[in-house]
Amino acid sequence: MTPPASSTTADGLVLPRGLDNMLVVLLACAAGLTCAALYYNQPILGLLASELGASPAAIGRIPTLTQIGYTIGILLLAPLGDRYDRRRVILVKLVVLAAGLFAMAMTQSLLQLCAASLAIGIAASVAQDCVPAAATLAPEAKRGKIVGHVMMGLLLGILLSRVVSGTVAAAFGWRSMFIAAALTVLGLAVIMQRRLPAFAPTTREPYLRLLGSLVTLWQRHPALRRAALAQLCLSAAFSAFWSTLAVMLLQPPFGFGSAIAGAFGLAGAVGALAAPLAGHFADRRGPEPVTRAGAVLVIASFAAFAAAPHNLGLLIAGTLLFDLGVQAALIAHQSIIYGLEPAARSRLNAVLIGGMFVGMSAGSAIGSLALAHAGWRGVALVGLICGVAALITRLWPARHA
Repeated sequence: MTPPASSTTADGLVLPRGLDNMLVVLLACAAGLTCAALYYNQPILGLLASELGASPAAIGRIPTLTQIGYTIGILLLAPLGDRYDRRRVILVKLVVLAAGLFAMAMTQSLLQLCAASLAIGIAASVAQDCVPAAATLAPEAKRGKIVGHVMMGLLLGILLSRVVSGTVAAAFGWRSMFIAAALTVLGLAVIMQRRLPAFAPTTREPYLRLLGSLVTLWQRHPALRRAALAQLCLSAAFSAFWSTLAVMLLQPPFGFGSAIAGAFGLAGAVGALAAPLAGHFADRRGPEPVTRAGAVLVIASFAAFAAAPHNLGLLIAGTLLFDLGVQAALIAHQSIIYGLEPAARSRLNAVLIGGMFVGMSAGSAIGSLALAHAGWRGVALVGLICGVAALITRLWPARHA
């Protein structure tokens, strides 16, 4: 393998000028395998509750703590990619993630399980270090497409993690799943140590000032605010749908069990596989048309859900379309923010992804309330309103944003 062309700084760090296809694949695999660690616990919560004697309410804290840890990692640790050599940040997080997965496999109590879940979530934020790394290595003309490939790996990791976890746990036990995951991450760390080039820090600001610069970046760049707000709205629609789908399908007229609800998750593969295409289109025609098209797909899908809430064929088609719209808009928004201030790409990404998770949390809560009080049509209206809000945000003149 031929390493990317590079130059050396006065500090002895390498300034990468490009990347080859194998390094793109490596970053995509790293993003997918590390983000997958967030979701291994979800299909096996019943097994965990049974072995540890935990109540459903208590065991339900496990995935919540993992997501909280991930949010903490994005906001507090992702900015370190601008302050230190991003390669070292990635390697340290990979080792910590492997340790957290090993700890998860060895837990003997609910408290230990909670602590390990939180640690896994924090360290899994390394997935959001891989995306800025790809953006830094990529030539400007191909940045969107390359970021799309890395995001495809991340999204496929999310999609396949539940299937792999459930299958391995059923065949070999849930502890085996976490041991296998830990060994995989360690192997990934060895490969990354040999293959990933070093990155020169782009700032020398102290840590607290580095965190404070997140607010400064928000104030400085209207394009960042628009991207974060639009993606927040689209993520709220996304979460409102997926957090209520299983309950809706269980009710008449469908009466489907959890297996059918889980099969709907395969729709995410469409969005994941289309991510590089969205990035390529953003490179060729600019990211703005992609963001607007993504919002239109979300609006059209939820309008169809509201008009015919019990049409199964329409539900399947709409799921494919709106998931594609959300993922395409995310790739385009990342393409926008990475061009704003190259020295702050890790922090810019932290603001965008942090906003996305705020939207997902809000969407889950609002979607549950809508389902309880207005049924599936109420959830569809929530998604429709969120899609319209995202489109308005993208159509609003930039000088007034």
